[in-house]
Formats: sequence, structure tokens, C-alpha cells
Amino acid sequence: MAVKSYILIEADVGTAKQVALSLGEITRSEGEIKSVEMVTGPFDVICLVEADNLERLGSCITDSIQTVPGVKRTTTCLTIQV
Repeated sequence: MAVKSYILIEADVGTAKQVALSLGEITRSEGEIKSVEMVTGPFDVICLVEADNLERLGSCITDSIQTVPGVKRTTTCLTIQV
């Protein structure tokens, strides 16, 4: 079953724009990151991620998102069907 989540990203000071641009490049090349937006508030960048299963979602977060220079911390919010 496909899973969808929002990844809330805290970036190091002064790196939010570069983090968003780098994640945008991953979006085009790998396809699991569907959108990347810079935001205001306690988080700096939000990504929408869709994956085939939780294992692929976890790999996208740990291997792609968290390895981008400037990413300080991530919070994963899985969507649920109501």
C-alpha cells in the first residue's frame, strides 16, 4: 500500500534556501519527493513524499533528505485516511 507523508525540516541557520533547492533536485531525479516548499514558523522547509511502502519512505528520509547539507532535524507526519 502506498504511503504519503509530510516531512517537516529544520535547517541550519542561513541554509534553508539551499536545502530547498537541493531537495528540489532530488524531486526531479528520484520521484518520491513530490513537492518542496519553504515555510515560515518553527520549520524551514516542508516536503511531500509518496512511497510504495514504509521501508521506501524511511529510505527516502534517511538516505535522501537527511543527507542534504544544512538539514538539522526532520519530523515525519504520515497522512491517514478518514
